[in-house]
Amino acid sequence: MMKFLRAILLAVATSLATLPVQAALTIEISQGVEGAVPIAVVPFGWGAAQALPHDVSAIIGADLQRSGRFAPLPTQDMLSQPTDAAQVNYRDWRVLGVDNLVIGKVEATGPDSYNIRFQLLDVLRGRQVVGMNVSATGAQLRRAAHHIADQIYEALTGERGAFNTRIAYVTATGSGKSKLYEMQVADSDGYGPLSIVRSKQPLMSPTWSPDAQRIAYVSFEKRRAEIYVQDMRTGNRTMAAAFSGINGAPSWSPDGTRLALTLSRDGNPEIYVMRLSDNSLTRITQSPAIDTEPVWSPDGRSLVFTSDRAGGPQLYQVPASGGQAQRLTFEGSYNAGADFSPDGQRLALVHRDAGGRYRIAVYELATRRLQVISDGRFDESPSFAPNGRMLLYASQAANRGVLAGTSVDGRVGQTLKFQQGDVREPAWSPYLPR
Repeated sequence: MMKFLRAILLAVATSLATLPVQAALTIEISQGVEGAVPIAVVPFGWGAAQALPHDVSAIIGADLQRSGRFAPLPTQDMLSQPTDAAQVNYRDWRVLGVDNLVIGKVEATGPDSYNIRFQLLDVLRGRQVVGMNVSATGAQLRRAAHHIADQIYEALTGERGAFNTRIAYVTATGSGKSKLYEMQVADSDGYGPLSIVRSKQPLMSPTWSPDAQRIAYVSFEKRRAEIYVQDMRTGNRTMAAAFSGINGAPSWSPDGTRLALTLSRDGNPEIYVMRLSDNSLTRITQSPAIDTEPVWSPDGRSLVFTSDRAGGPQLYQVPASGGQAQRLTFEGSYNAGADFSPDGQRLALVHRDAGGRYRIAVYELATRRLQVISDGRFDESPSFAPNGRMLLYASQAANRGVLAGTSVDGRVGQTLKFQQGDVREPAWSPYLPR
């Protein structure tokens, strides 16, 4: 209960740390899926002597491996390295047990412009599944590679990929009076982090707008909790909430016009909805208990929030216009910090098990079934990928805060961490504009 109250009061001073902005998160695959589909991503052809700014085929292979759905063949095990379908000897790849083959080439089309031609081939049937050309500048090569990985993933699974997305998280450097907090945004694989907010006071609760162009967050830079909205395109930011008491836990409505948030302006932490066009407020909950951590359903019709009105933190659902709240979770004495899956069928949440460990669980709304999918002691802040297949959350490893990823069934695991310090408060972006 103390952990819950600490989050409600927004007085968390968790130790957070980061590397310089140009550094990337390191990804370690900690758990894979048995029966992952064998695939080979052949090094793409490149005729120039000067190396490309980024290895496109290596990025594609790493993306597919991180999904847990595919098992890329090591380059050293390949019998040949074709760059065009006419060069492929399908029998060789069948001998290696490869089901699908990705080949391609990169050509320079200008001083800093490239064309990437890739083909996905079905080895068993000896035919092309998908192929296309993608244009990019040097700075866009990584995004182009993520886009290609998304195309391959969708062609083979029937589901949209989420590699060409971004993640936001909070870090800090130093200690004591020299501690510096930063909110950073990076590619979904942790590459290319960009610091968009810096403060000597804690930053918390980043949350993406539906168009992935704005981030709302909580800042203590004025030594009190305030909610800001940061525009990723312009760098401008606006203050959304600076009422007396608690201003916390912002959550965007699906249409991007409103924020659900926690305010104690009337003396008790309650759920409110703010219309951003004029900052007008609608109070949603009316309870002497602590109500916090609202999150919108994808259809915009309801909010799920955390409340201790039954004696301990549990999840409740209420119409977005206000009304009677219905309790959702009953298993265990602590269920909090929900995030909706994009299809609205599941909630990711923090569940305290019988051993006192705080772990990530997935709650099926239709069946009311709760499944624990992480195995840490202090896991928190779950965030769904926009395709609903993976979850990102905060965890601990070797007494440090790290980010961890898992599939919704818990069968795939990965850890994202810096070489030093901690990283917390992850938020996975929606799909980026095409």
